[in-house]
Amino acid sequence: MSETAAPAQKRKPVPRGLARTGPVILSYGFRPFFLAAGIWAVLAMGLWIGALIFGWPIGGSYGGAYWHAHEMLFGYSTAALAGFLLTAVPNWTGRLPVSGLPLAILFLAWLVGRLALLAPDLVGLPVAIALDIAFLPLLLGICLREVIAGRKWKDLKVMAAVGALAIANALFHGVILWGGDVALADRAAVSAFIMLIGIIGGRVVPSFTRNWLAKRHVIALPAPYALFDTATLLVTLAALACWTLLPVSPLTVILCALAGLLNAWRLFRWRGWQTGAEALVLVLHVAYGFVPLGLLSVALSAAGWLDPMAALHVLTVGAIGTMTLAIMSRATRGHTGVPLTASPLTAASYACVALAALIRLAVGPLPDLATELLAVAGTLWMLAFLLYTLEHAPLLLTRRRDRPE
Repeated sequence: MSETAAPAQKRKPVPRGLARTGPVILSYGFRPFFLAAGIWAVLAMGLWIGALIFGWPIGGSYGGAYWHAHEMLFGYSTAALAGFLLTAVPNWTGRLPVSGLPLAILFLAWLVGRLALLAPDLVGLPVAIALDIAFLPLLLGICLREVIAGRKWKDLKVMAAVGALAIANALFHGVILWGGDVALADRAAVSAFIMLIGIIGGRVVPSFTRNWLAKRHVIALPAPYALFDTATLLVTLAALACWTLLPVSPLTVILCALAGLLNAWRLFRWRGWQTGAEALVLVLHVAYGFVPLGLLSVALSAAGWLDPMAALHVLTVGAIGTMTLAIMSRATRGHTGVPLTASPLTAASYACVALAALIRLAVGPLPDLATELLAVAGTLWMLAFLLYTLEHAPLLLTRRRDRPE
């Protein structure tokens, strides 16, 4: 009697994402990165204020001022960006999100960079820089793989902005090692973030506003995406590129002023004044409002009428800080099953970060009060993210619900 071998059973692939075992914090990308962003926003600013007041030797041979600039742009902001992308990309592509061990490895890459740069001389400055550089290319590789696999070609422009951030980070470090103008890398990174806000904010701000207004049977809704939006983004890209390379050029004045006006009109078309009853929606308009304000401030700076650092901080603290806080709080609530309405603590955190940006802008026109204004702005920044962390950490750590309302 002959024997026939039983057909081999086909193995099912092990799915990625939405892990139901293991720590809740590793079940979805927004969880560890939003929590870390909130904590690091407080700690990094606190360390910088301590360095200014008490002479704390943060950053070692990297330099305290450079460390502060780097950690706000490439420490805090990239953590918030990673949390958003690891949550949004699966929604764009329909593929499962990264979770579990791969997520832990990616988060560890971010964390190692923060620790290495805090005291770079313990391992040597080149090694500390190499450890920090690894995170953004790794994040880009993960997200790019998902976008290509999902054939979402329109989202490649988002990946391009992330790639620009990775290049700006390497450039920033290169200037520290070999000398040069660190401000160029600084402006390049800020420009990449502002383009991300223009692209992604142009989706989420009118979309969330439209949904909120429609539920209340409001007839006048935000204008849909049109050729005007594309033109605005292209002019903004040109303006930011010119500012990055030629910060005091007359062309920068013209392009940034034009981009500021176009973005102001774009924001007006989204009808944010109708959302005053819900801070969770209104803050998106406030955050985007810092984009035209920042671009106009850059134009004034390029013309010699405003302190360049004041203009820069309208974009960093105002646009980047307020938008990331708005997205972090909304996504945390939506993905953990908490009603999509701002609590008093959440509304207070929004007010603190927006006020911090406005006070930082006042440093230029009021140089005699610079120390006091910087201290108030820094304190408000820390308070904003402390409030976010205290309110949302329990949701990120324990509440297991990963489908937004």
